[in-house]
Amino acid sequence: MRSRYSAYVECAIDYLGETLHPNHRGDWDRDATRRWAENAEWRGLEIIAVEAGQPGDNEGRVEFVATFDEQGKTQRHHERGRFRTQGNRWYYVDCEVPKPQTQRHATPRVGRNDPCPCGSGQKFKRCCGAA
Repeated sequence: MRSRYSAYVECAIDYLGETLHPNHRGDWDRDATRRWAENAEWRGLEIIAVEAGQPGDNEGRVEFVATFDEQGKTQRHHERGRFRTQGNRWYYVDCEVPKPQTQRHATPRVGRNDPCPCGSGQKFKRCCGAA
């Protein structure tokens, strides 16, 4: 995974194609990959988890976050990549994007008949909660 991230940083598009599993190269868009690599300013790679992928394993997974700037905005690419060996070489197969975690309100919810939190003295439903 680290070598593929470095290839994006260095715009080594040929390497990215060569490390893609041969069975999954048919739908690879070389030009889109090149544009992304060239237009992004890569900031870092964080490996979150590794599953299998050791000597003797045929398959492994790497969950990671790649941080980059594009069009003036910092973005994060979070995926769980699947890798497979073929002929003593590891290849990138595909990925799944982890679902974001549900976030709960940190403060209590305001009920319709509660006083409005803006301080107007009215009920929430008649003030900021009016829809």
